[in-house]
Amino acid sequence: MNDSSESGAEVATIPGEIQDGALVVDRAAHSISRRRIPENVLKVLYRLHRSGYRAYLCGGSVRDLLITRTPKDFDIATDAHPTDVRRLFRNSRIIGRRFRLVHVIFQDMIVEVSTFRREPENRPSEDTEDLLVTDDNTFGSPLQDARRRDFTINGLFYNIADFSVIDYIGGLEDIEQRRVRVIGTPEIRFREDPVRMMRAIEFASRLNFDIEPATWSAIVSHRQEILKASAPRVSEEILELLRRGWSRDAFRLMVETRLLESLLPEVYRALTHESSAYFWKMLEVLDRTVQSSRKVPDAVLLAVLLLPYAIDELESEDARRQTRMKIGEVILFIRDLIQPLCQRMALSAGTRHQIEQALETLWRLLEPPVDRKSQWRFVSREHFSDALALLELFALSSGRHVEQLRQWQAFSQRVKRGEESPGALLTGTAPRRRRRRK
Repeated sequence: MNDSSESGAEVATIPGEIQDGALVVDRAAHSISRRRIPENVLKVLYRLHRSGYRAYLCGGSVRDLLITRTPKDFDIATDAHPTDVRRLFRNSRIIGRRFRLVHVIFQDMIVEVSTFRREPENRPSEDTEDLLVTDDNTFGSPLQDARRRDFTINGLFYNIADFSVIDYIGGLEDIEQRRVRVIGTPEIRFREDPVRMMRAIEFASRLNFDIEPATWSAIVSHRQEILKASAPRVSEEILELLRRGWSRDAFRLMVETRLLESLLPEVYRALTHESSAYFWKMLEVLDRTVQSSRKVPDAVLLAVLLLPYAIDELESEDARRQTRMKIGEVILFIRDLIQPLCQRMALSAGTRHQIEQALETLWRLLEPPVDRKSQWRFVSREHFSDALALLELFALSSGRHVEQLRQWQAFSQRVKRGEESPGALLTGTAPRRRRRRK
């Protein structure tokens, strides 16, 4: 479990004044500077303000600016209705049905503007079995808007009128204490939107925060609720955990809370075996790769997650047969393993095919063809680069097949430079160059 102190500290420890039920911290007492807010975002904030509307920077951008991180995006909340915002900005459009927003479109970015909202009037009773929210277009006040957000650290506002930070829900205190805490009753909020459980894990791993005890307990108790969430949305959240450079900590929390067991029990069982210790090193290598701004395809990311399960099952099958499977049998076996998981995750046929090809080609790399032309053609295959990236992650983390990795890397580089012809051997040495004719 993620240890954390109880959230008993008073928000008054943060310098500021209580106004209309909120802690208001003036410009001199916080670290947000307009120099770190993009010009286009400031344009939207100022135009809303000068037109007589409240204009607040909101959500994760305020949190990140306070802890001196670079926000991924900048969202704005206002008391202007979507049609009012649309009228103010020619370069905008209204989107969404369940949650109507306005996108103000600039050449290099899109600024999202939402109207303050409150809980829907027809919200189900807490005793109702299904609390999933399907309608969220009931407009409200800043206080109501803050209370309906997911986590306290995401419920802060930055007021462009006086450059103050407004805190209705104790988010500043939780940032100071480095903890992730649900706004309201965790059990209810997770039943309303089960993906919030994954987002709690994302924020804890991304920010190196703790998940406070009540929120943690609710994730463990209600982890099966995640099965009610949209499969494509859950799969996108899994990919986000792998893409951003904090996957090792995130998946440790997914295993500790057993949330991964609810989603992918086969993968969960594989990751809890001692034989899969290399997987955590693999995620560590992956995180360093991603943080170095090197692009890793989604198919490779998902193949990394599924690899321990595939290896465990292949080794079990080899033991059952008391002989090692041939490469053709391995390929068919992998397809039968991967297809049910991909269907459950609602992955597209194209993505499923890429994952299968990456894993299948990985096994082919471990048993390189001896025919000279086949080696050259193999490097030219569409999925070779994905399989080589997967082999690199696996070899660097497990210490296995390092020599095959070096040989394939060297050979593929020579092919790219045109130094290898279809008749070249797969060796670690460069081919002899032809003498120039006089």
